[in-house]
Amino acid sequence: MKRVVSVSLGSSKRNKASTATILGEEFSIERIGVDGDLNAFASKFSELDGQVAALGIGGADLYLWLDDRKYTFRQIKKLVAGAKRTPVVDGSGLKHTLERKLIYSLAESGEVDFAHSSAFLTMAVDRFGMARALCDVCPRVVFGDVMFGLGLPIRLRSYRAVRFVGSIVLPIVTLLPFKWFYPTGEKQEQRKPKYEWAFREADVICGDWHYIRRHCPDRLDGKTIVTNTLRKADIEFLRTAGAAKAITSTPQIEGESFGTNVMEGVIVALLEKRPEQLTARDYEDALDRIGWKPNVIHLSDQSGSALA
Repeated sequence: MKRVVSVSLGSSKRNKASTATILGEEFSIERIGVDGDLNAFASKFSELDGQVAALGIGGADLYLWLDDRKYTFRQIKKLVAGAKRTPVVDGSGLKHTLERKLIYSLAESGEVDFAHSSAFLTMAVDRFGMARALCDVCPRVVFGDVMFGLGLPIRLRSYRAVRFVGSIVLPIVTLLPFKWFYPTGEKQEQRKPKYEWAFREADVICGDWHYIRRHCPDRLDGKTIVTNTLRKADIEFLRTAGAAKAITSTPQIEGESFGTNVMEGVIVALLEKRPEQLTARDYEDALDRIGWKPNVIHLSDQSGSALA
């Protein structure tokens, strides 16, 4: 059995362990939260090095992308340096392919009517593939990079604007402490609604679940949420808020979805290659072999389905 472990800077309350059979291979898939403790985070990567098939970085990003250029968070790179034998992934390699594919699939199937909708993506530099695909299928897209990255109430209305701002800011941002830009530990459980008008303006809200849950208004009536990871409590939160539909890019395992870093770890373990050896085509081929489909949850009838 191949073991894939996501070590997360997030809350240990969201820890989970499951088993799954993927392309005939038995997997043990686990998420370990360290409640924002940087020393414990670093120790886990050293402790598990050589003991598991792949290690995922949860609750943090190692890389941010702008087109084909990769910017590395210096602090996170240092913290995971103890893993020298086991491949380490943060989900960014999979985001480019999986989340791009997700948006196109939803548009082509008609599950989301992007052509007649407005969309809000919390952070384009965190979800490069999703951002570019949204620009292709949706005429009205707002990117929240300046709002949540710099704390300024400024809408970015094109990927060209994201590219301009990112080229100036990312070389600086990635040198600073990660927690300045992303909630870690117990902060991931706290609600601090912010820029609520950006959420209200949109028909479709996309992006990292922690950003969405932390900052969205109490009411999301009729909204479609497109994100990466939802647990049962998160689905109930959206249902209570009045959202119409929740869509996750990663498949459900035992009724819940894991993060993109976990699924990237699964693909790396399946292919038995290090992430730097893999191309976008390798990820796409693996997803096709796995039979990946978006997971759609209609919140009013409590059902979930995978698109054909």
